[in-house]
Amino acid sequence: MAGKVSTIQRGNSRFYVDAETHEKVPGVTSVIGMLPKPFLTYWAAKMTAEAAVDNLPAVTSIAERDRDGAVDYLKGAHRRYTKLRAEIGSDAHDLFERMIRGEYVPRRVHPDLQPYREGFAEFLDVVQPELIRAEDVAWSDQHKYAGSFDALLRVKDDDGTPTTVIVDWKTSKATYPDVALQMSAYGFADRLIDPEGNSEPMPHIDAAAVLHITADQWSFKPVRFDAEVFGHFLTLRRTFDWDREVSKTVIGKPFASGGQRIVTGTQRRAR
Repeated sequence: MAGKVSTIQRGNSRFYVDAETHEKVPGVTSVIGMLPKPFLTYWAAKMTAEAAVDNLPAVTSIAERDRDGAVDYLKGAHRRYTKLRAEIGSDAHDLFERMIRGEYVPRRVHPDLQPYREGFAEFLDVVQPELIRAEDVAWSDQHKYAGSFDALLRVKDDDGTPTTVIVDWKTSKATYPDVALQMSAYGFADRLIDPEGNSEPMPHIDAAAVLHITADQWSFKPVRFDAEVFGHFLTLRRTFDWDREVSKTVIGKPFASGGQRIVTGTQRRAR
């Protein structure tokens, strides 16, 4: 049985660590990070341009005194936005967990979170989900990865049949296809580990879904959950090993080399 699970950061990747066995496996989101994201270059450039245009007098003033400081300010535009969105998303996730567990949450919360609280309350009222698990770790012994999922719910179909659904809360501007990779990784893991370190086999999961909730609206969307999608995740899992480990072993020492000027014995003695 696994012990309590902690996380560490290594080389911009998150790893989950078993406190008893000390086994270290990469996190699901770090594995999915192996997907190419060429659109991020355009997005970061757009954020930089918008920061320059929206703050032109201030940027000009800074640049007159400190050119490098102005450059650093503009370079950091996308990171500041990402940090802000991550903080709101983290606070919203904490709010959602307390609400799905039935804990008391005031009707009025911080203004930044209020629309998310109202949207989640409406989701609970409309869908009437029954909580099975929340914020546990899904651990794969076979494929060596782990990740924390948001919730395992029991939801009734249109005909009233209960369905076990693994769910992720998303507070981003849109939902993206890689959420299917994320949900398949959780759902096809071998076991669940709770915060106390208790482990049990992964229960049967019928479906996956994402609750996409923004400051303006919410929608509960089905996510494809099958062996083919999971197979694509496993390809990225192998790519993770290539990137972090195998690629560092494939170039050996040269059999021969040239281009360096030979230093003769006479030259060495003359030094």
